[in-house]
Amino acid sequence: MTISLKSARPGTPVLLGIPFDANSSWLRGAAGAPPIIRVAFGSASSNPTTETGVDLSEEGAYCDAGDLKFTFESPFPAIESKIGELLDHNLRPVCLGGDHSITLPIICAFGERIPGLTIIHFDAHPDLYDELEGNRLSHACPFARIMEKGAAKRLIQVGIRTMTAHQREQAKKFGVEVIEMRHLPALDRMKVDGPVYISFDMDALDPAFAPGISHREPGGMSVREAIAHIHAINGRVAGADIVEFNPAQDNTQLTAMVAAKLLKEILGKMIGG
Repeated sequence: MTISLKSARPGTPVLLGIPFDANSSWLRGAAGAPPIIRVAFGSASSNPTTETGVDLSEEGAYCDAGDLKFTFESPFPAIESKIGELLDHNLRPVCLGGDHSITLPIICAFGERIPGLTIIHFDAHPDLYDELEGNRLSHACPFARIMEKGAAKRLIQVGIRTMTAHQREQAKKFGVEVIEMRHLPALDRMKVDGPVYISFDMDALDPAFAPGISHREPGGMSVREAIAHIHAINGRVAGADIVEFNPAQDNTQLTAMVAAKLLKEILGKMIGG
């Protein structure tokens, strides 16, 4: 059950919408995702119990900080500041994007406060470009910036199936552990020590399961495969994001329900371990 931030216990997961997609390189629309995910998440078509037996309707299970309102010329300082504020209150942010560039300021806030962080990144794309179309803050670049800054100890990427030669070089340079789609399942690789941050790009999934995305890349994960890998994570999940859902491309609302399902299981993992 959602509660107010003021009454949240230490360690409580807190939802935060980040409606930003200006760094998208193809289609815009992901900025509209946070309220759509919330509607699907609260739909009476399902019940609030996760597959691992966590009842999200219990009082204090999680709280919701609403959607971030940008007051800075650049949104990144606002994102980093808000995430830092939540972490300073011993809460665990679960961010609803937005394009994948938002993960950079989120992890910058984490990196200053949570040492030894491992990022488990689900995606079709490694997002390791040094720059794309002249933009070093593109949604195709956040993990290059994160690893340059040393904001995370480890980066494990799952479901990758679009590696260019440049991005292979970048992965080698930064010591990124890339698990390509053709090598799944990799449940044993989800066993990591220390705090974990889950970054889930909806295009990690095959577009048959999640058509409401901007970059459809066939040959991806099924929803079941994704959930199995999330459930296999054994480190304490300190935070998460779900990004790149584009409601403008989701004519049947299928992708919204899939995003809500992933949110449900991530919250269950955070609460139930």
